[in-house]
This record gives sequence, structure tokens and C-alpha cells, in this order.
Amino acid sequence: MSRLSAAFAKGRPAMVCFVTAGDPTPAATPAILDALVQAGADVIELGMPFTDPMADGPAIQRANLRALGAGTRTADVFAIANGFRARHPDVPLVLMGYANPMLHRGAAWFADQCAGADVDGVICVDIPAEEDAALGPALRAEGVALIRLATPTTDAARLPAVLNGAGGFLYYVSVAGITGMQQAATDSIAEAVARFRANTDLPVAVGFGVRTPEQAAAIAEVADGVVVGSAIVDVIAKAAEDGSDPAPIVARLVKDLSGAVHAARKEKAA
Repeated sequence: MSRLSAAFAKGRPAMVCFVTAGDPTPAATPAILDALVQAGADVIELGMPFTDPMADGPAIQRANLRALGAGTRTADVFAIANGFRARHPDVPLVLMGYANPMLHRGAAWFADQCAGADVDGVICVDIPAEEDAALGPALRAEGVALIRLATPTTDAARLPAVLNGAGGFLYYVSVAGITGMQQAATDSIAEAVARFRANTDLPVAVGFGVRTPEQAAAIAEVADGVVVGSAIVDVIAKAAEDGSDPAPIVARLVKDLSGAVHAARKEKAA
């Protein structure tokens, strides 16, 4: 069983946490990642900083700029990934970002670097399923899952293309728009998750707009995983502004979120 499969096979929903590599500095990121794991994160999404993160809202846009301003480059992202794997051999690590940093040196080079760092999966926001050939075959040849995004506009006609060649889990972007700005109603999320489950055995993780333990718990009752990004990035930004250590502050937030996610179905059953 792969690390990603194991993370979604614990008999409870998975807590998936996103942070941007190099935010606020490359040196600070390892401790933040360790804090996520210690606080109960089941899967880590590590964002690759990019100058034009068009799918992201203000919080993650600013995180990208902070990381780039701190000198973070693709080599730093893979150094962080290598260090993470050495410290956490059993925790899934997914790289998330845009095509430009991934394809700049070629798909084969990027896939080789992912395999060398023992990365479990990749989410590329701006390569649609119809253009799978740009990156998918190279990743799959190295045993790296290509995690696909589905949205409220992913209808029955397009869903087979989204699922073809997908691996790891299906990431349901529950709102049409950019990250961190709004949240979909739980009923609409439940309907979408049921539709996806009827078409794939992949776990379905839901994200975009999840900021509180209460919101996370409501989604965890109907989904296989809950993704939180902007709320964590906001905490990192505030710590950077204050000159304080972000890791313990991140740990407190994620402990509350993961506790709510992991307990959601138990509380519903009770």
C-alpha cells in the first residue's frame, strides 16, 4: 500500500495541510512541516512558489511572493522535500504548483527529481486533464501519483478525462474561484462527493475556503479528506510580521483542525 493510500485508509477522514515552500524562508519551512505532522496532518501539500499563482487567493499569492523574495528556488523545494522524507518516512508529501516550474527543465527531469526526493504525488493546477501528456506519463513512469482537480463544473461528460491517469486522491475544489475566499454549502459538497465516488475508487479530499474546525468537521462527515491551506498560510504570515516562530502557532491551529476532522464521523455516529 502506498503512503497516500495508507493515509486515507485509517478508518477516519484524512487531514491534508498545505503550506508554501520557503514561506517565510527556506530555513523556516522544515520546522513548519514537522509541526504539521506533530499536530495531526495525514498528508502534506508543499507549494512550489511561482510568480503568477492565478488559482490562488491573496493569502497564498503573498506566500508565494514572500518565498520568492526569500530566494526560494526549485532546488530549495526539493532540498526541503528530501529533508522531510528523511525525518518522516511514512507521511505522504505532495508537491503542488504550476506548470512553469515543473516543466522548465522538462517533464522527465521534474519526475526524476520527485522520485529522488520520494515525493508521493504532484498537483499541477494549470495542466488540464486533456493535456496529460505534458507531465502525466513522466510522473507515472517514476511511480509518482498525478493528483487531479475536480470542480463544481466538472460534469459527467468531462469527469472520465479527469479520472483517466489520476492517482493518489481526487482533490475536489468545492467552489468556483480562487483559494481562501469562500466555502461551498455542505449539501452541495456531499452531492459532489457521492457523484465522484460512483465513478472512482480514489479517495475524495475537499478543499478551498476551509478555515475553522467547525467547517472542517462538517466536510469530514461526507468526504474522505479535508484540505486546509489559506488559514495555515495566514498564521505563517502573521508570525512573519511579528517576528515570531511560526511553527508552534501553526501546530496549535492544525491540532484543532485535525482533531475536528478525525473525530467528525465518531461524533455524528454518537
